[in-house]
Amino acid sequence: MNEKLDSLPLRSRTPLAWGHSALADPIALLNDHAFLEMKAAHNAMDLMTRWPNVWLPGWVEAMTSVARDEAAHLAQVTRVLIKRGGRLVRSHKAAYPRDLRAHVRNGGSDELLDRLFVSALIEARSCERFAVLAEAAAETEPELAKFYLALFSSELGHFKIFLKLAHKIANKETVEARWSTWLDTEAAVLAAQKPGSLIHSGIPSGLPSALVS
Repeated sequence: MNEKLDSLPLRSRTPLAWGHSALADPIALLNDHAFLEMKAAHNAMDLMTRWPNVWLPGWVEAMTSVARDEAAHLAQVTRVLIKRGGRLVRSHKAAYPRDLRAHVRNGGSDELLDRLFVSALIEARSCERFAVLAEAAAETEPELAKFYLALFSSELGHFKIFLKLAHKIANKETVEARWSTWLDTEAAVLAAQKPGSLIHSGIPSGLPSALVS
């Protein structure tokens, strides 16, 4: 697991103490997670029809594959939620993805490239948070620990898909420069989030800050 985490190019790392804090309200955590999967499926389906000006082989297949996986994850999370006596809420707001998308440029290939980067970053940060949650839940919530550990690899695969597609629609220099900017942006956006039992919530005051890699 540590090797897989090290492969994520995130600018910050989430302390284990965050995982213990987030697990204080598992129903809220699972509700947020369910909507995260739902929105990820919607995002992939929307991106499916936004291929570059020149048709890109494999684009539709990649997006439908991601959407299918995310919908399956939604079903899994909902089952765990209901088993624990919770119910999916009717509405949901998450500041982290909204704040990331505020930095997306408008129009043409720049917008598409940024949307792929946002999608990749959300998947990457989710992977990291799932690993932290799995470790934090190992002793007190073994079912949740196993659940989050199982999701890690799938989300890691989605991160790689979005990043690979970004490299297919722009040259290497453009992708690397913009990606570096986005990595800095993501770390700043996450650091500004409010604490709570959300997959992408901030670090509670009094806990160690996320380490900058």
